[in-house]
This record gives sequence, C-alpha cells and structure tokens, in this order.
Amino acid sequence: MRARNLDVWIAYWGFAVFYAALSVGVVFFGRATPPPRPDVTAEQAAQWFEAQATGIRLGFGVLLVIAGGAAISNGIIGYFMKRMSSGRLLAYAYIAAMGVGAIPGFHLILVCWLAATFRPDRDPGLQYLLYDLGMLSYNGSLGCFTAAYAVLAIAIFYDRNGIFPKWFAYVSIWQIVTEVVATQMWVFRSGAFAWNGMITFYIAVVIFGIWIACLLPLMRTAARAETVDTPALYSAEPAR
Repeated sequence: MRARNLDVWIAYWGFAVFYAALSVGVVFFGRATPPPRPDVTAEQAAQWFEAQATGIRLGFGVLLVIAGGAAISNGIIGYFMKRMSSGRLLAYAYIAAMGVGAIPGFHLILVCWLAATFRPDRDPGLQYLLYDLGMLSYNGSLGCFTAAYAVLAIAIFYDRNGIFPKWFAYVSIWQIVTEVVATQMWVFRSGAFAWNGMITFYIAVVIFGIWIACLLPLMRTAARAETVDTPALYSAEPAR
C-alpha cells in the first residue's frame, strides 16, 4: 500500500464494510430481503410490523447511522472513473445519479419502516401505506440507478487507460436490464413481476451480487496499480 493512495484504501474498505453491514441489516434484521409479500391486507401488514418491530428498530436504526457509507461507496467508484481517459464528466454523472438514487432506494425504506414501528397502535391503513411505500421505493427506484450504470458502462467502453476491463461494462448493462424489468412491480401484486417476484427481484439480486463481487477485486487491482512513479497513467488530463 502506497502512502499516496492511503485514502483510496480507506474508502475501498469502507465500501466493503458498508455493503456487508447493509446486507446484514436488510436481510437479518429489517427483513426487507427477501421481501415480504405485496398481496396482503392492511391488518396483515400491521401484524408483520409488530412481529418484525425489534429487528427493524435495531437493524434499520444502525443503517441510518452509517448511511453516509453510500456516499463513500459512490465516491470510490467515481475516483477510478476520473482516472479513465473518458474524462471526468461521466464520473460526476455517476456520483450524482447514485447520490440522488440513495434517497428513494435506501433511505426511504428505513424511515418508512421505522416510522411504522414507532407507533404500533397506528391505524393499520397508515401502516399499510408505509409498508407499500418502503418496499416500492426500495425495489422500484429505477431511473437514477439506470443512468448511473449507463454512464459507468460508457466510461469503461471509451477508457483507454484500462482501469476496469471491458467485460465489466457488460455486467453493468445487465444491471440496467434488471432495473427496466423491475418497472412491472408497480403493476403486479403477485407472481413473477411483483416486488418479491422471481423476475423483478431475485434475478436482480443475483445480478447485483455478481456486479459487487466483480467490482471489489477490480477496484483492488486498480488501486494496487497506482504508484508514485506513474500518476499520469490514471489521469484523463495530460501530464505536465
């Protein structure tokens, strides 16, 4: 590890720790993954919140505290994109798109479900609304992430510095495909196209898992390639 990119390594491990904590929080505590059923009544949704109240309060409360990890995760990817020959504009576009997407795609479900468990005697109809709003936001926030993956793929295709391999652009394009397919969850309340369906959810989770599993070693390789002697290789600007 070089002293000149110690901050990169700190952000890299912050990225890994954040996504590990996010996975634990939404899977084992908040129970948002695998998602609960959309085809329930208001009373059933209220009963579900009552049963999961402790896990939601604990897991989602912690995630709210470390929510800034999303910005670190976006920043480290933007850092490597800025070192591509495709230039800085696409890096800034990626960071902006993911930053906007973090609100509906991550924060809103935390707030909705914590609010639902904050007053367990709340009208079941209102809890029903928070139940739907949280899940539809969490799984159905599409446009910002589609834009982010698109600019990442374009940046990789046009990059001549070899920061990330070209095949990773195709993995990112599959992320776009899953986001487009997921639009059907706003229509169906059961089946393969519902928010807990095989097509709109589980396939998307597998693709996202592959994307993360590929991205971590690629960023590690790119960070290791940086040396004090070759800073110009990772810059879109000419060496001075």
